[in-house]
Amino acid sequence: FWGPFSNFGIPIAAILDTQKDPELISGRMTAALTVYAGTFMRYSMAVTPKNYLLFACHFINFGAQSIQGTRFMKYCYGGREEALKMKAQQTVQTAKTEGQNVFKQAEEKGKNILNQGEAKLKEVADKVIK
Repeated sequence: FWGPFSNFGIPIAAILDTQKDPELISGRMTAALTVYAGTFMRYSMAVTPKNYLLFACHFINFGAQSIQGTRFMKYCYGGREEALKMKAQQTVQTAKTEGQNVFKQAEEKGKNILNQGEAKLKEVADKVIK
């Protein structure tokens, strides 16, 4: 019971990974885990008594790895350029926004320093005139 139950960590991780960037997917590892899941899915039905918990674990893992493999293939053979273009556009927009914010902050600080300098100049001028 505990072996197949603890083995559910692999498909849970695979399902959670479907939400991550496809750039992070390892094609070789995904292929290996798909073959592994398929093999042990078959093995779980070949033993006596049939191990349905192990079958369910590897069935879910096989499905999740198949989804990951599809995402990897789409990314590597058709979507990489578009994804990188979108990522570059987002980076440029973020840099532009952050640059504008920095410029505004610098402008405000400059105005504050200028106002302080004018106040000091008036103060000194008033002392000199008296």
